Amino acid sequence: MGIKNGDRVKVHYTGKLEDGQIFDSSLEREPLEFVVGAGQVISGFEEAIIDMEIGERKTFTIMAEEAYGIAREDLKFSVQRSMLPEGVQVGDMLEAYQPDGNVFVVKVDELNDLTAILDANHPLAGKNLIFDVEIIDIIS
Repeated sequence: MGIKNGDRVKVHYTGKLEDGQIFDSSLEREPLEFVVGAGQVISGFEEAIIDMEIGERKTFTIMAEEAYGIAREDLKFSVQRSMLPEGVQVGDMLEAYQPDGNVFVVKVDELNDLTAILDANHPLAGKNLIFDVEIIDIIS
């Protein structure tokens, strides 16, 4: 009897990009614990572990659409360079504040003397993700 919706599971995982770069891993910490079907992890991850058993290992790829979505151009915007912290560089991650007080993270995409292009897409948007997973426990 494998994993089904509603089960609480503990899994160890390593997430890689297609070029082999590891973006996250639970191996040096506690296993990831979540309820399958509750939307606590990306949907493609939940779907991939359905029917797996304790001790089972599996490698699977989640396409960008089922992971963090496609990178959207409308989430890139220009600001005055003077609004950014001193010494900021392309690739830096910054916190941005919306008028309602909500905070979101943006990546500095481009810089020139007067303006900066900031990208509010998730850093993994537009990327296919490869996971190595081991089921540690299933709590039905």
